[in-house]
Amino acid sequence: MRKVLSFSGFLMLGLVISQFLPMIAGEGYGVVKSISNVLLYVCLSFIMINVDREFVLDKSRWKSYAEDYFIAMATAALPWFMIAIYYVFILLPHDYWNSWEAWKENLLLSRFAAPTSAGILFTMLAAIGLKSSWIYKKIQVLAIFDDLDTIILMIPLQIMMIGLRWQLIIVVVIVFLLLSIGWQRLNKYDWRQDWKAILFYSVIIFLATQILYLGSKELYGEAGSIHIEVLLPAFVLGMIMKHKEHDTPVERSVATGISFLFMFLVGMSMPHFIGVNFAETHAGTHSVTGSQEMMSWGMILFHVVIVSLLSNLGKLCPMFFYRDRKLSERLALSIGMFTRGEVGAGIIFIALGYNLGGPALVISVLTLVLNLILTGIFVLWVKKLALRSVTTKGTTIRS
Repeated sequence: MRKVLSFSGFLMLGLVISQFLPMIAGEGYGVVKSISNVLLYVCLSFIMINVDREFVLDKSRWKSYAEDYFIAMATAALPWFMIAIYYVFILLPHDYWNSWEAWKENLLLSRFAAPTSAGILFTMLAAIGLKSSWIYKKIQVLAIFDDLDTIILMIPLQIMMIGLRWQLIIVVVIVFLLLSIGWQRLNKYDWRQDWKAILFYSVIIFLATQILYLGSKELYGEAGSIHIEVLLPAFVLGMIMKHKEHDTPVERSVATGISFLFMFLVGMSMPHFIGVNFAETHAGTHSVTGSQEMMSWGMILFHVVIVSLLSNLGKLCPMFFYRDRKLSERLALSIGMFTRGEVGAGIIFIALGYNLGGPALVISVLTLVLNLILTGIFVLWVKKLALRSVTTKGTTIRS
């Protein structure tokens, strides 16, 4: 319980600092933000490698994984479509209901609700002792596939926004090449796996993705850059490593410390929204969302609550599958998918790059913030539901 509260506390601290950092840092804000982002991605790589090196796949059960992938896809698609429809028909005037420009902008902006935060979720579930449960093992598969689906589907969305470019084709090739390597060389390499080695691998993954991005940006400009998130390479690296157990006090302390830092940095990664009038910020742009008149804060908060409910209702999809498990387990699995974080925030940053703004952007940011605040409650809810079934099977859950 203390760990869960600590995770939420670090998250909230980072969120508060993110809103005042521009004023505190002044001209040095860009440097501070860059350092924060570097540490965030290194920590995310560290967490994902640790998670995925324990992620043992049975190749003979590939049909089961295919089923899991489609369930994860549905779990990501439902909240996405529900919020896109809400944004178009509720937030926009009826003149835009048949506008392709309005639909493609809102399909991109609403995608923030699709991904589950795998790093946050795995860290917190492990902290409350669910690591050996069916819920943890199944949510491992679903959350990773959920994020993977989000990364893949962002490619056609970006094509809709900027047109077909060869750089996006390169991204598709890299994604499927990495997945192919992960599957073919699953648990093959007997590499060092203590915390120093994992941290070293994490830095290498970050540097590789940044070199690719900065090199392509230098050659073709920002619009032609090739950007691969660290999530997938870290996932694949964890897959191809033969798992070794390193359960010592030092290993646990370092892993916990990096997880705390990660939660803090996720909070710090949130866009600045206090005192910002997004309607004015994007005045004169050609985006439909960015040209909409700003609402009152009371109305915005009302929409935040509705959008949060819609996004989490969509995430209940797994509850209708895995019928061989108890309802409490399936519900716990679904609630675990409520967590949001780094990937959803990344989509909002992408939306900002396309000049998407107005009330829809503010609502998206605040919905993400609300779900981050509620993360500890979601995880404790999962634990409560898991206790109804896991303890009866002899699994010990620490408080």
